[in-house]
Amino acid sequence: MPAIERPLPGLVRDARIGAMQPTSTDDLDIVLRPLSRPELGEIRVDSMLAVGRAEQPFASYGPDIVVMLSRRHARIFCESGGVYLADLDSSNGTTVNRARIQQAPCRLRDGDEICFAGVLSYRVEIAPRTVQSRPEEDFTLTLTPESADSGLETIVITRFPFLVSKTDPAFARYRDEHARQVGYLSRRQAHIFQRDGGAWIEDLASTNGTFVDGQRLQECAVPLQDGVLLAFGGDHFAYRVSIRKAPGRATERAPETVPVEVRERLPAAAENAAEDNPAIAGKTTFIVAPTSFLEIFCVDHEPGEAADGNRSTLPAVIGQEPARRRTRGRRVALLSEIAASFAGSDRNRARSRWRRGATLAALLGVVAVAAFWWNASDRDLKDMVAHGEYAQAALLANRSLEQHPDDLELKALATEAALKANVPAWLAKVAARDFDGAQAVVAGMSQLAVRNPELSPLVGELEWLGTLERLVSSRGGPEMPIRIYADEDSIGAVLDRWNDDTREHQRALARIASYVPQFNAPYAEALTHLRRLQSEATVHLGAIDRLKAIIAAEVNRDRPEALEAVLKEYAQKYPGLGGLDRVRQDLARYIDVRNEARTRQPGRLFALLLKARFVTPPFQEGVRALTASGQLPSAELVQQYEASTKAWKDGDATLALAGLQKMAAGPWGEAAAKELERKQAVMAQFAVLQQSRAANGYAEQLLAFRASLDPDEDVHFVRATQADLNLQKDMVLARAQESMNRARALWQEYRNYGVIEASQRIETTISSQFRTRARLLSEASSYAQQGMQLYAQVDAARPDPWTAIHDEIRTEAQQQRSALLELRNVLAPELLKSKLALLGDTSDDARQ
Repeated sequence: MPAIERPLPGLVRDARIGAMQPTSTDDLDIVLRPLSRPELGEIRVDSMLAVGRAEQPFASYGPDIVVMLSRRHARIFCESGGVYLADLDSSNGTTVNRARIQQAPCRLRDGDEICFAGVLSYRVEIAPRTVQSRPEEDFTLTLTPESADSGLETIVITRFPFLVSKTDPAFARYRDEHARQVGYLSRRQAHIFQRDGGAWIEDLASTNGTFVDGQRLQECAVPLQDGVLLAFGGDHFAYRVSIRKAPGRATERAPETVPVEVRERLPAAAENAAEDNPAIAGKTTFIVAPTSFLEIFCVDHEPGEAADGNRSTLPAVIGQEPARRRTRGRRVALLSEIAASFAGSDRNRARSRWRRGATLAALLGVVAVAAFWWNASDRDLKDMVAHGEYAQAALLANRSLEQHPDDLELKALATEAALKANVPAWLAKVAARDFDGAQAVVAGMSQLAVRNPELSPLVGELEWLGTLERLVSSRGGPEMPIRIYADEDSIGAVLDRWNDDTREHQRALARIASYVPQFNAPYAEALTHLRRLQSEATVHLGAIDRLKAIIAAEVNRDRPEALEAVLKEYAQKYPGLGGLDRVRQDLARYIDVRNEARTRQPGRLFALLLKARFVTPPFQEGVRALTASGQLPSAELVQQYEASTKAWKDGDATLALAGLQKMAAGPWGEAAAKELERKQAVMAQFAVLQQSRAANGYAEQLLAFRASLDPDEDVHFVRATQADLNLQKDMVLARAQESMNRARALWQEYRNYGVIEASQRIETTISSQFRTRARLLSEASSYAQQGMQLYAQVDAARPDPWTAIHDEIRTEAQQQRSALLELRNVLAPELLKSKLALLGDTSDDARQ
């Protein structure tokens, strides 16, 4: 469409502009029916619909939708009896019938499918309005200069919309007198339009802003009220707004810019406004005509326009149809070849006219045939998608992309087909907790994404979402606490990937939901799981990191006993922190193993190593360090000892002793020799006991023999003497009662005498007070252990009072030993060893 000249001030506008129909929807019903999100409801378009994240109704939608929209995303408006859609350089684009619209607007037809940002799809319905609307009121908006010294003239607006622009005559006329202030205006500064019977103003992302009562407008339009102060680009072009409404009447169209003196040619409303407003009297008043919405939203003035700004170009898009087919480079190339051939024919003046016509007809035939075959695969692909044959469509699109890798519409169809073919199957696998199967679906989609970069990030989101659901399921549900040394790394990885670019993740997931509506509910549920994990991680991940650092440090310093109080504190401070019980169990095993390693007694130590299965990494590392230093036997020696122990427990003494003799030649030879000697002594005592069965004092010998046995190691001899011991049950219970009475008496005396204090533990000598108190505690502990063992030997219930006394004595003895061990860097090694010996050996307590 050729450029249309805008007249100079005082001239009537060009006839073609004057003939343009008013921008109105009085004769049309325009409805947007949702396709991707039916629950959001339809949208009815009035004079103009603003699409943006802060515009209604879009601002009320969920965050997964809002985040995809730009602040100024798109506009739908009427122009010259047509309905148009313009994209405002949005981040995620706008499409009509799956083809993205670029700089030029697109005329909408009834039945078109439009989509905003890949997440909101609508069917456009345009129909004549069946109900007659009310007659409009004459509406006049007057802009009176705020300052009488500004040199500005009053502006009267009776037709809308009106574009505020430095190239408009109403402002361009001040270029000579106020060149600097005019320079503060933008070519598209703002526009004033009618909505719901009132005037609204929207800033068009101008450089220096538009202000209403001193407040700069943001991305949304605001209503104009009578009396507000309106300023453009600063404080020079500042106007007081006056609004006047009158009953509607037939009027002729106002010229664009007419001095107030030519009143016989003005609309009555404008004339009345001039008469009623004292500020207008005596001044030139500009009555401005409406500006095309197409110019407001879609046109940048050409760089070569006249300096006076009195020329503008309307876009050559009025009547443009929606893009229903993609532009193809191969078509352009073919048409170029045809044009070149025909041009060559034209240069050849010798050829006859009919020959040139025949050549042209043949070439056009070739074009038609080629276009048919080139479009065949596209037709097949669209037919497959339309009939729900998504898997076949995905494969066909993948093959087509090999030939046309830059075809945007083909990529969009390939993405749609791949998602619709695979996401439902992926959802079913996840719902069934078949996460390996879900990953296999994702792997198949990854193959389709090799040729389609648009699909690749969407596949990545499905993979991430599957990882999140697998994590939640493996932990027993979203309500389960975060377990130390089990969950923190996997949770941290999931959250880090989400937090790396949250907005992009939301956009990708929302795009999947726009193609596959059944994805919405699982997606929402996954986000709920994610938010709970984020909340839990905020509290507990930091605490876990600190606790892990403390555990590692204390193990490295060989002070594991100090961790008992630390774990107790963390359990009280973070009741929602999981996995602490398992750490406590590992700590108790580790302390036992370390203490037994220092005694160099293989029986108890090897038994502990055989049963110990540490899951806490610092304790695993501690055991490896003790093994490397020779304080613990190697894994090979443990296996040899396990074979010997099994034979001993099964009663095969010969095989068991042979295994110990073999170990006696290695690095743990001394300890193995001691265990060999102990087992030989047990065999000898058992032989003597068997010979004394009928002699007097057999019961005492039996009890003494049973007391010398290790209940874990010597199970064969425990079973061999159990029947005789059961015959002596009454005597055993009496002996247990006697031992516990003695333990209680010593315990009471220890408490009366006073517990061992820190000042006594840190003494550089063994004082009489320490020796006395240590003896009382050691003897009380020994009698309590003996009593509990006797009850256990005859499988008798332990009376609650005796159990309580035993636990009190054991706890005190362990605390005193731990307190002494913490002084290993202060006390001399021999002194520490002597003090520990006075407290007695509490290792047997672990067997209770």
